[in-house]
Amino acid sequence: MKKVKINDKSWLFLILFVVLFAVLIVRTFVGERASNMVLNTENTSLVDAAPVVVSDKPVVLSFSDVLRRAGDIKSVTVRGTDATGVLKDGTKFTATVNSDTEFLKNLSDKGATVSIDASRGVLDVLGIWLPILFSLLFIFWLFRGLRGGAGGLNRTLLAQNPTKVTTGKPKTTFADVAGIDSEKQELMEIVEFLKNKDKFRALGARVPRGVLLSGEPGTGKTLLARAIAGEANVPFFATSGSDFSGIIVGLGVAKIKEMFEMAKRNAPCILFIDEIDAIGQKRSSHSLNDQDREQTLNQLLIEMDGFANETGIIVIGATNRPDMLDAALLRPGRFDRQVQIELPDLAGRDAILQLHAKKFKISGDVDMHNVARGTTGFSGADLENLLNEGALHAVRAGHKSVEQSDLDEARDKILMGPKKNRKMRPADIKLAAHHEAGHAFVSMMYADVTDPILKATIIPRGRALGMVQHLPVDDKVSMTVAEVRADLAVSLAGRAAEQIFFGADKITTGAESDIDQATRLARYAIATAGLSPKLGMVAVKQVTSFGTRSQLETASEKTAELVDTEVRSWLDVAYKDAVKILTKNKKTVARLADELLKRETLTGDEIREIIFGKKSAKSVEKTDTATKGAKRVLREHKKSKKSAD
Repeated sequence: MKKVKINDKSWLFLILFVVLFAVLIVRTFVGERASNMVLNTENTSLVDAAPVVVSDKPVVLSFSDVLRRAGDIKSVTVRGTDATGVLKDGTKFTATVNSDTEFLKNLSDKGATVSIDASRGVLDVLGIWLPILFSLLFIFWLFRGLRGGAGGLNRTLLAQNPTKVTTGKPKTTFADVAGIDSEKQELMEIVEFLKNKDKFRALGARVPRGVLLSGEPGTGKTLLARAIAGEANVPFFATSGSDFSGIIVGLGVAKIKEMFEMAKRNAPCILFIDEIDAIGQKRSSHSLNDQDREQTLNQLLIEMDGFANETGIIVIGATNRPDMLDAALLRPGRFDRQVQIELPDLAGRDAILQLHAKKFKISGDVDMHNVARGTTGFSGADLENLLNEGALHAVRAGHKSVEQSDLDEARDKILMGPKKNRKMRPADIKLAAHHEAGHAFVSMMYADVTDPILKATIIPRGRALGMVQHLPVDDKVSMTVAEVRADLAVSLAGRAAEQIFFGADKITTGAESDIDQATRLARYAIATAGLSPKLGMVAVKQVTSFGTRSQLETASEKTAELVDTEVRSWLDVAYKDAVKILTKNKKTVARLADELLKRETLTGDEIREIIFGKKSAKSVEKTDTATKGAKRVLREHKKSKKSAD
């Protein structure tokens, strides 16, 4: 912070101003006290007022009393609407009067000495002079800010509202980033340019001046930006888009200038702006209330595409919503290259887990590849959090290292929520066991087209009273018709089991999430993927705004009705298929439910042993059940196709 010197001319001016203000106040009091005048009873002219000393306590008179006893008043002093005086018998009084000329003349004619007090108190004087003082001080402040030129005021505001910028040379390198090898390869050119500019200039190549990193939260955008600076061994400046917005107009523009000036002094360097969509949103002619944000965006565009093209500054932006950014920000010359960071695949999750596992004491029995298989859809941050939650659970359980059970518990907690110690009725527990047994059994019947079962449990978590977890063999990039119909049957098998074992009047709301998941899958397969023979290969997109249903984007209402009818048909077929399978194997499903009631949790191998007996699980899947499941799906698909024809 800049120190203020006593001999500064501006401060001398301020001191002189305060002295003059004090002199004006003193003169005001002295002049007004000298102007106090009285009315003489003889000629009603103004004369000096003489103080009346009376020792008695004053009485309060009303205005009518003053008019009625005007002849008894010896002297009276009027200040505004307040009157104080002395009666002829020496009694002091106070009253509230209407101090007009006729009233005062009437008192004077009755023999009273009338004094008019025109002086002002401290509050009256301050009420007049304080607004003038503050106005002059504000003008003085503006004068000091503008004295340094056009940017003087902005520099004063910046001193009071500094931009939060993280600086330094990070030690993070590409070795600390795993699971996004293709994205790292895209950014290696940036590192090479920062290390050896002449290599590119010799061929006339222009390295991207800006790189936009987009992707889901937790995929490693900030980590990747730090790794680029660490690999190139150049200064790294990190800030956030929200730091450039404020209530003071023009402050964002000044902060952009300040940040780029700082980067130019340290070039070559990396300038990282996180959540850039906070200032880079699309401009519109209707956004009259966002003029300051648009001016900030304009300044950013100017700085990124200035006349000095070879500044040595590489701007890296990060956002979760690239569709919200202005087109001028994404054109070549600014953010030349856009890198989409996807969620890691199976190999990527395995590599990320291996990288983060170095910081934890992991048991040798833990198979990270199996952990990666069970974490489909997890980002890099989610995987690190999984290991941390597993370590916390290991500490609570008293384990010396993080075991597989700790990681399983951490995964269930992240996916489904913590365990709930609910006091459930025995009937509800029994129904939940049959519900999950229905899911598990039908899934086994479609073992060749569905993912293997990891476990089935009736331990409540979050809103779920139980669940059946699957362990994918690999990441699916697409689904066949057989896989879609099998997943629909598995999703609706819980409700089917409730109806078979407890009757149609005993079904519960526990299948809410299953029905929602099946409906979304069926609608996607029919309206988007073109898997329905009735609708054909037509993409029907439903426009949704503010949570309400609106008109279709690419189809008529008749087509919408056809989509709804087809979705209902697919779900009905899947439900009938699940009912048929469970009814035919009712005893086996009941035995599986009883084991769930006893043990609460069954592994995939235990479920296979209960269903198929002592036979080898692999041989059973390959010969009998799995083949029948695939053939059943194909038969149902052919039936629906014939009905469409």
